[in-house]
Amino acid sequence: MARYLFASHDGFGLGHVRRNTLVARAILAREPDAEIVVVTGLPMRPAWLGQGVRVVPVPALLKDSAGAYRNPGMSVEQALAARSAAFRAAVDELRPDVVVVDRHPYGTAGELKAGLHAAKHSGAALVLGLRDILDQSAAVEAELAGAGWDGVPELFDEVLVYGERILCDHEREYGLPVAPRYTGWVADSSGPHTREPGLVVVSAGGGGDGAQVFDLGTELAHRLPDARFVVVAGPYATRDVTAAGNLTVLRDAPGCAELFARATGVVQMAGYNTTVEALAAGLRPVLVPRRNPRREQAIRASRLTALGVADTVDEGVPAEEVDWLLGRDRLLPPGALAAAGIRLDGAERAAAAVTELARVDRAPAGASRAGEQVQGDIVGTAP
Repeated sequence: MARYLFASHDGFGLGHVRRNTLVARAILAREPDAEIVVVTGLPMRPAWLGQGVRVVPVPALLKDSAGAYRNPGMSVEQALAARSAAFRAAVDELRPDVVVVDRHPYGTAGELKAGLHAAKHSGAALVLGLRDILDQSAAVEAELAGAGWDGVPELFDEVLVYGERILCDHEREYGLPVAPRYTGWVADSSGPHTREPGLVVVSAGGGGDGAQVFDLGTELAHRLPDARFVVVAGPYATRDVTAAGNLTVLRDAPGCAELFARATGVVQMAGYNTTVEALAAGLRPVLVPRRNPRREQAIRASRLTALGVADTVDEGVPAEEVDWLLGRDRLLPPGALAAAGIRLDGAERAAAAVTELARVDRAPAGASRAGEQVQGDIVGTAP
């Protein structure tokens, strides 16, 4: 029985642990007896975590709109120390064959480093998973030159990009110091699509920065009384959206895949998971990307629009502009994603790569004193 440990920094929204969970579920489909542990700072257990995955909770580190981290009940330093200790304990208990880290190699501020060194010294393979778009090139280049990436090429056995070069070539655009394996996009799909005419879904991922999108959805519901709008508020939503008439509000939805499969239109931010779910449901989304504190969403939106599979509008766009877009056919024609070079089987391809590493026999590299030596090696928080 192979053992897999997943970790992410979970700084803002649900995207990091969502990707980890989808890859973990794909591993269980291949190896039903696998033991899988997910280390997460999410303050809740989403329904989509499913069965067969054990969760190790760590103190949350939530990022505000300015990019600063906070924890509601303790200092950032205390939260980082607790996260480091919990991750190291999970490594020691599980003794994983493979450790998969999402986005930041050593966590928010180096808190995963001790556990990663301990896992490596006990014979585990280390995998880093990166999303399709990280940020604008200058910001990523600066990140790669910093302490958060020091020693990564030597420590990690594999780097996976959950996307394809057609959208972003990580070596060419960012100067990534390793040659990654592109898996295609990690998508949750609900299966066959049964459309409900006039159903429009409004989504902003976790919802913490979705106020403008929620306001836009409310305005659109007033302008289009014959349509039915469903606003997915998300667990971090702070904007109070009121259900009325043709507007329904969902506050604890287990993802958007099922809703998207029934919808004829979607207005949403351009975060990784909800954007990919909309494409997987055969929709051409209307994307309203945020541009701060990083430009990831804006870049993703503009490139998907250039590939012909999405439309992009600015934050604060007048509702009548989106009204016009929703009046067009929002369904993607058959073969549109394939023609654009977009594959949505990333979870399965990533799972194949991870399980392949688990089958490689690695002799332990000795006692994990190296992990103990970097126990306190926590640096400035990740961008």
